[in-house]
Amino acid sequence: MSAGWLRACALVMIGLFSGAALAKDKTPTAIVVGGGLAGLTAAYELQGKGWQVTLLEAKSGMGGRSGLATSEWIGNSKAQPILNQYLDTFKISTLPAPEFVRTPGYLIDGEYFSSTDLATKQPATAEALKRYEKTLDDLARSIDDPQNPAANSTLFALDQLNVSSWLDKLQLPTTARQLVNQQIRTRYDEPSRLSLLYFAQQTRVYRGVSDRDLRAARLPGGSPVLAQAFVKQLKTIKTSSPVSAITQDKDGVTVKVGSVGYQADYVVLAVPLRALAKIQMTPGLDTKHLAALKGTNYGWRDQLLLKFKHPVWESRARMSGEIYSNTGLGMLWVEPALKGGANVVINLSGDNARLLQAFGDKQMVDQVLIRMHAFYPQARGAFTGYEVRRYSTDANMGGAYLAYGPGQISKFWRLWERPVQRIAFAGEHTDALYPGTLEGALRSGQRAASQVQDLAAGKSFDPVSAAPAAAAATAVAASKGNFFSNLFGGSSDKPAKAAEPVKKEASKPGFFSRMFGSDDKPVEKPAAKPAEAAQAPVAAPAPVVPPVAKEEPLKPAPVKAAPAKAAAKPAPVKKPVAKAEQAKKAAAKPAPVKKPVANVQAKAQ
Repeated sequence: MSAGWLRACALVMIGLFSGAALAKDKTPTAIVVGGGLAGLTAAYELQGKGWQVTLLEAKSGMGGRSGLATSEWIGNSKAQPILNQYLDTFKISTLPAPEFVRTPGYLIDGEYFSSTDLATKQPATAEALKRYEKTLDDLARSIDDPQNPAANSTLFALDQLNVSSWLDKLQLPTTARQLVNQQIRTRYDEPSRLSLLYFAQQTRVYRGVSDRDLRAARLPGGSPVLAQAFVKQLKTIKTSSPVSAITQDKDGVTVKVGSVGYQADYVVLAVPLRALAKIQMTPGLDTKHLAALKGTNYGWRDQLLLKFKHPVWESRARMSGEIYSNTGLGMLWVEPALKGGANVVINLSGDNARLLQAFGDKQMVDQVLIRMHAFYPQARGAFTGYEVRRYSTDANMGGAYLAYGPGQISKFWRLWERPVQRIAFAGEHTDALYPGTLEGALRSGQRAASQVQDLAAGKSFDPVSAAPAAAAATAVAASKGNFFSNLFGGSSDKPAKAAEPVKKEASKPGFFSRMFGSDDKPVEKPAAKPAEAAQAPVAAPAPVVPPVAKEEPLKPAPVKAAPAKAAAKPAPVKKPVAKAEQAKKAAAKPAPVKKPVANVQAKAQ
């Protein structure tokens, strides 16, 4: 009897040890939802660690929001370390950027100006731009840690302001304000829809990174070339597979595509928030995540690629790689000649893109060509075709890129950086330092892959805690005045609720003529401020940082900045000045002017 009992015990023990060994040897599995650069990176990294990965992409092709540009300007390893790391890994070659693309150019009333031209031919505009850049730089220096911008009540208050109301205080001349507005809406969103804290935080991230670092090389073929390099490495990719539902339980995750269910241990969700909101989650997301899905602001963009037989602009000026227009052409991205031809990518952003939802692609291109032809008479004759991409209205893309609105950092900052049970999140919108950029997308993919491995190893992630509310911070109304008159130029802002979307006013006659050639003028008179509202920084030789009543940091860079992902980060902390003596002292010792840096390859390029 005892012998039989011992044999039974031995068999049980052998079974237990065998089961444990099998479980230990079982290949971990993951499903990555989204075939953009963030999802591709996560899938690549997990596969490299021995995981069995299935990538599901809703569209028929890969690359997500990779732009239309056929030749993209990129930063060096200082500005975009992760991007350059993958280019080296996949042996993707780049070409040195010519000197004339290292700094932005300007198209003012049809005439092209380099930065040097502007200083000599339009000194008032050039001086105003320097004043704006200096004030912005001082504001960015008040942020000690760009990854924790709302660290105190004064910075928190910045999040309650919109960028447009802050610009009003600077009282920039008309042309300078138009150029600044165009630069901001191109890289983020309409100034009246953008959190001042986010703007300052991004400026802080790119502080110390020069234009030369950000436009150091050219990537022939653009970001799709990098996407295809990832695709070649992955074993299991299923395109035309829109995910409708994700169910989690203690044993794993089931991802539904139509009537087909895919099962895995973990999931990486690498889709924009708008697309994520369409996926049914079981169990459902908590109220904070649901609020973020519904309320987080995305910058809007329509991107047009115009093709020409030859560079029609060469006869007038040698245009650089990034040109800002004051008369409604948006931001122009001039590409090198390809096989004797030349391309111009035009980004219509902010409220410009929102309004153009109602117009067809050909109608929109025709109107842009009319304006191009007025500046460059050979444009119409040399035109050979076009491509259009509308990021914000594409159901699968879900939006162009993250652009926190007033009050949103306080609510949603870094919310998507932490997993929810068996799901990790990736995408440019989940990166705290380089949102809206290639660098940010790649970084987020690496982070999500690492988190999935940690989850499999038994690590737990604390739930995201709400950002501390500043009792003293009162919301400052987002401003917006005459919509059509401000569409492509200065802002005539009037107080509106900060956290609510700005309402569009009735249009005036001659829509296209106003949209592409408006004579916008910045409001000289600052918008009325509600009682006890903190005043926004005043433009002057030395900026006056808003009192402890309203402020808050966020996105890095003069227009896009952040430390690890496409820029650098240092800079001493500049505490808000509350007394007149301190303001004078600051004015006496101004910090060297730091020209806003743009991550040119960043936004949905």
